[in-house]
Amino acid sequence: MSLANLRTHYTSQINPEELGDQKVTVAGWVHEVRDLGGICFVVLRDREGRTQVTMVKKKTEPELLEKARKLVRESVVSITGTVKPEAKAPNGYELIPEEITILNEADSPLPMDTTGKVEAELDTRLDARFIDLRRERTTAIFRIRHEVLRAVRSFLTENGFIEATSPKVVATATEGGTSLFPITYFDREAFLNQSPQLFKQILMSGGLDRVFEIGPIFRAEEHDTRRHLNEATSIDIEASFCDHFDVMEILENMVAYIYEQVIANAADSLAAIGVELKVPVLPFKRVTYDEAIDIVNASSEEKLNWGDDLGTVAEHTIGEHVFRETGESHYFIIDWPTAIKPFYAMPYEDNPILSKGFDMMHRTMELSSGAQRIHIPELLVSRIESQGLDPEGFEFYLKAFRYGMPPHAGWGIGCERLVMTMLGVENIRDVVLFPRDRRRLSP
Repeated sequence: MSLANLRTHYTSQINPEELGDQKVTVAGWVHEVRDLGGICFVVLRDREGRTQVTMVKKKTEPELLEKARKLVRESVVSITGTVKPEAKAPNGYELIPEEITILNEADSPLPMDTTGKVEAELDTRLDARFIDLRRERTTAIFRIRHEVLRAVRSFLTENGFIEATSPKVVATATEGGTSLFPITYFDREAFLNQSPQLFKQILMSGGLDRVFEIGPIFRAEEHDTRRHLNEATSIDIEASFCDHFDVMEILENMVAYIYEQVIANAADSLAAIGVELKVPVLPFKRVTYDEAIDIVNASSEEKLNWGDDLGTVAEHTIGEHVFRETGESHYFIIDWPTAIKPFYAMPYEDNPILSKGFDMMHRTMELSSGAQRIHIPELLVSRIESQGLDPEGFEFYLKAFRYGMPPHAGWGIGCERLVMTMLGVENIRDVVLFPRDRRRLSP
């Protein structure tokens, strides 16, 4: 058989009313073989679904029937046959085979079960991710992730944003933190970038006005939790002539649009993992930092002082409070203390102890952080120094502010956390193909 003839249709593309009694060729993996003596069923699985291949002993060539019976699960095959309507079969049809071509026979036993009948531990699944991806639930998650990123690009492009790409190898910390992976860059030290933040701002000085980026970020933090990764995918924007409220509106509208698109375009995948989505109601509730502290201190054994950051327990307490009050899971925390926000967050002119920074939250965790940025070079240098950093190390960045930097604002949102909270997935490693955490560097 020519490689060009290995497949004419995906399993989901075969309409028995249109293709009944016609010959088609499908290709994929042997999901299951059920030999009942007088009849043998082979279930073939491809990316789009499954096809039941039916062989009746009295009507099938003995060699073909024997070949089918000996198929090893998860072997790769191409099958040519005639389409017959069958209401009880997947997709409403069965295939009566004329030819079965084994393209690659799988070893046995398999590293894990692909039918969903036997669950495997997460580490087992990640060690054999190529097998795990053959499970319907796993495939559904990554199809939904694809729809999320497609919706992001569509929404931001339609709202005047230009896609950009920033360097992932940098000479200095982009946010002043110590959570950096050092690497050797020829004869000097460099780092994997922890955020595109400074480069996004430089683009505002260049006049691109509105930019977005979808790309990897790296954080050398020794977390070992269900919601942290050391390599993640960040969705970032920066917009000129905007304040923090402007970009908050863009963010909440984008999240609602993503939900709409996933509901519209990934219904089968949502059904495969048993999730019913509801589009978040706009606008998201705004909770001030002061109000957040009061909620925590009134509702939790954990007591906070003004100026403290919010930990996991506090975030859950606030999230449940908002959910009880509004029935919604998404909300903003605004008006953070300037001292605990990054150096580039703009303080309020009439109350500089508060910043124009915000976090967008899901009731279970933080999803996004953003702010109106400082665009005045003298104030920016002062804030860098106030955080114990050396402005000389940021000269490549500061230079862009001395020659006409417009007011601007932006945010970043973690793709994995967005998908995780959308689908109710408990471990963030389930929504990234090959997760990188403090313990896992392979595959």
